[in-house]
Amino acid sequence: MSPISVFWFRRDLRLQDNAGLYHALQAGAPVLPVFLFDTDILSRLPSREDPRVSFLHQTVQALRRELEQLGSSLLVLHGTPLDMMRQLAARYPVREVFANHDYEPAARSRDQQVQEFLHGRGIAFHTYKDQVIFEKHEVVKDNGTPYQVFGAYKKKWLQKLNPFYLKPYPTPRYFQHFLPSPPLPVPSLQELGFVPNGIVFPAKGVPTQLIRTYDQTRDLPALAGTTRLGLHLRFGTVSIREVARQAHQLNAVWLSELIWRDFFMMILFHFPHVATRPFHLAYEHVPWQNQQEQFARWCAGTTGYPLVDAGMRELNATGFMHNRVRMVAASFLVKHLLIDYRWGEAYFAEKLLDFDLAANNGNWQWCAGTGCDAAPYFRVFNPAAQAVKFDKQQQYIKRWVPEVGTPAYPAPMVEHAFARDRALQAYKSALAAV
Repeated sequence: MSPISVFWFRRDLRLQDNAGLYHALQAGAPVLPVFLFDTDILSRLPSREDPRVSFLHQTVQALRRELEQLGSSLLVLHGTPLDMMRQLAARYPVREVFANHDYEPAARSRDQQVQEFLHGRGIAFHTYKDQVIFEKHEVVKDNGTPYQVFGAYKKKWLQKLNPFYLKPYPTPRYFQHFLPSPPLPVPSLQELGFVPNGIVFPAKGVPTQLIRTYDQTRDLPALAGTTRLGLHLRFGTVSIREVARQAHQLNAVWLSELIWRDFFMMILFHFPHVATRPFHLAYEHVPWQNQQEQFARWCAGTTGYPLVDAGMRELNATGFMHNRVRMVAASFLVKHLLIDYRWGEAYFAEKLLDFDLAANNGNWQWCAGTGCDAAPYFRVFNPAAQAVKFDKQQQYIKRWVPEVGTPAYPAPMVEHAFARDRALQAYKSALAAV
């Protein structure tokens, strides 16, 4: 058998406009497409009903069908990355392995191990930028150091942007270079150790009109005014270049949200400590109260603050929470209850369909006042005022908290002015301890 290349699908589950796949198909050897259900990741999931695994399973099956229409197939394996590479090296004359970059600390460690293993067998390992517009050192200060404040980063990002960075990779031109193959089996969800979940996944397509009016509707949770593309960007079922082209043409506010995504990926790359510690380490000294009973009420959506409760119930039922409400719910946990932001971050990581370490961590630290932000820690959202401002008719609240306004609904578990003053004192004491 002649030498082959392997393309390893990860956070890029599409054939169109895929950077690493494009380079693999151009490299000259027939390309074997591979996907791994990674037990290092799956074993850490707390629920056997995790809907993200169902989404992945459905997406992988659809990808295999697309490849079969091209006369190829998708090799789907279940195990660890090193086990997969050992199998591939034993079964095929692999010359090169291609993939796309991943910026999370665990993924970078995994790729380093894979590269060392492949290098020891004379197999090259190539990775490419695909899930962001700008990565690593592409948008930095004039002195080469990374930005730590979004506003300055965004300004440089926009200055650097030109049509080249939004240009799609023309993968279809080279589809004939896939390795011919009969259909290959895909392990069932049950064989992977999971069971189906009834959650409905958002569509990939976004109406043009929604993007045109995104800046007017995005803060109103009663409306379907956001794109719901987070899940698809997380797993790469849509191309960030395609999405950014559309945003660049239609709505600057939507483009700004995509720039935030790049920003948080860049922060995670340059400051990997944020995955487990505050960006500003001085905030390690905040005297969190961390009361389990209060945390349980926040998780269940029974805090007595209707907008917070609506958001948490939406999250628990659907795997989604409106972006404005995410900020209010996160701020409430940290500032009103003085519960460590990492508790909330972990809960969102477990529940959100669109969970992404960089964005989830970045946004939680922004709400907690421990992260990259031009404003100091003393921003404390008033959840009652936020409800009046963004859900005045209580349409969203009543959808998720139908008992609001009745004796069945609990009184607020903490008074806002008291909680705000307590939070400010706690943060001041933390900074004084440094």
